[in-house]
Amino acid sequence: MKAIVNIGLKKGVLDSQGKATHHTLDTLGFTSLVKDVRVGKQIIIELNTNDENEARETVAKMCKDLLANTVIEDYEIILEA
Repeated sequence: MKAIVNIGLKKGVLDSQGKATHHTLDTLGFTSLVKDVRVGKQIIIELNTNDENEARETVAKMCKDLLANTVIEDYEIILEA
């Protein structure tokens, strides 16, 4: 089973990389199309289980213990068979 973890800053936390990317997109002429930019990260983990509950619990623990700073970041777990 594969776990895809998307991690991004919580709403209200300044995303300086997102702001810089937004500014650059504006200078490239995308001003009217781009409303906001948030930059995050994606981690893909291959798991040795086919049990969806076990996978979700294990990956959530990984996020809380290491992968995400839960004070300022949110995460989303997507499981694929």
